[in-house]
Amino acid sequence: MIDLGISKMALIGAVALIVIGPEKLPRVARTVGTLLGKAQRYVADVKAEVNRSMELDELKKMKDTVEGAARDVESSIQTTSSDFEKSWSEATSGLESSSLDVPIGYPEYRHPGKNWRLKRGATPVWYKARHGVRTRAQSGAARVARFRPQRLS
Repeated sequence: MIDLGISKMALIGAVALIVIGPEKLPRVARTVGTLLGKAQRYVADVKAEVNRSMELDELKKMKDTVEGAARDVESSIQTTSSDFEKSWSEATSGLESSSLDVPIGYPEYRHPGKNWRLKRGATPVWYKARHGVRTRAQSGAARVARFRPQRLS
């Protein structure tokens, strides 16, 4: 690369001042600066494009290796499943078909028998009884009848 030191830059500036003149020098310096900036951006874009293409090639290679590994796994699974099916058919071929005629019965549905109105938990029954926690659900009329004072006749 070109080695531009302070002494060389001063020499170039002095020659430019003499050749171009002091009136046009700021405008020319601005133009040269913008052109250098555009050139640097262009070089940076080219570098980025080359890096992207290199990464794309690496990703394609990686994709090919992963696809190859997936194909190998798939083929091994297929051979294993075919071997299993063969051994299963050999193992089940000796069974009589009459023993398989009995339908498999599903158990009948049985309601769990829970009463959602009752409070349930890990609290002992004696504690509930001592502190007045309801363990049986009652209607309002039954509760009134239960706690109605007895008539003395």
